[in-house]
Amino acid sequence: MPAPKVASVEEFFERLEPHQLPHLTQLRELSLAGCEGTELHEALKYNFPAYAGATMAWTLQSFKNHCAIRFPVLFFAQWKEKAAATGLEAIEGSLKFRWDQEIPEALVAEMIAARVADYQAGNTAWSVPGQYDGKKK
Repeated sequence: MPAPKVASVEEFFERLEPHQLPHLTQLRELSLAGCEGTELHEALKYNFPAYAGATMAWTLQSFKNHCAIRFPVLFFAQWKEKAAATGLEAIEGSLKFRWDQEIPEALVAEMIAARVADYQAGNTAWSVPGQYDGKKK
C-alpha cells in the first residue's frame, strides 16, 4: 500500500514511526549540512524529502524495513562499490539502511559533498538517455 500523501517535509517527519525517526533525522541533518551555502534546498518531491535547486540532486526515502538516500543512477555508479564495501545494500542509485544498521556518516557526507559539486558543475539531470544497462535485479 502506498504511503499517504504528505503536504510538507515537516509532515513527512511527523508521520514517521519512532524506529524510523533516528535514521531519517540523521540523513536529513547530513543533507542540510551539505546544502549549506549552496543553491540547494530541502523540498518535498514525490512524497519524500529531496534536496534540490532547479532539479533534484538527491532524495531521502522511507519504507517498512529500511530507508535510503537516493542519487541519480549515473552519479551513484561511481560510489556503488565503496558503499557496498560498508556492508550496506547499494542498488540503482540508492544506499539502503535497514533500521538495525548504523549510517556511515563520513561516507554519506562525502557522497553528498560530491553530489553537490557534481550538481554545481552542471550535472543537474536526474536521468539521462542510456543510463540503464537494461538489466534488472
